[in-house]
Amino acid sequence: MRNFESIRRHVTTAYNATMHDEEVICIELSLEKGTRHQSIFLSELDDDDGRPYLRVSTAIAPTTGMDPRRALAFNWQSVVGYLAIGDLDGVPYLQLVENRPYEGLDASEVDRLVLEIGGLGDRMERMMSAGGDLL
Repeated sequence: MRNFESIRRHVTTAYNATMHDEEVICIELSLEKGTRHQSIFLSELDDDDGRPYLRVSTAIAPTTGMDPRRALAFNWQSVVGYLAIGDLDGVPYLQLVENRPYEGLDASEVDRLVLEIGGLGDRMERMMSAGGDLL
């Protein structure tokens, strides 16, 4: 997978892509036999040298009342994904994010990222919302 268009072709045939435009693909991931759902966002970004990266992210919870030390501790311990704050419809949200360079990225790695970020994001969302499904 050398560009965002090849990733778009793969994920729109493999997953339920609920919205997509030139810059963002949204996948509605069904979890736990359809009882839970998690939205996964895929986009492209470039590093300072212009090297393209795939960003896979999911919203966890609004940042209201959050302790940033917990997010930083998670980032220190996490092997895959890091926590960041991103805007979602004008509301700051804690988001789980993973960035990967296109070099060496194939369909199975994209699938692994979608499922891993989606599953972990859903578990974190459940912990922060007393078992609810926020998005």
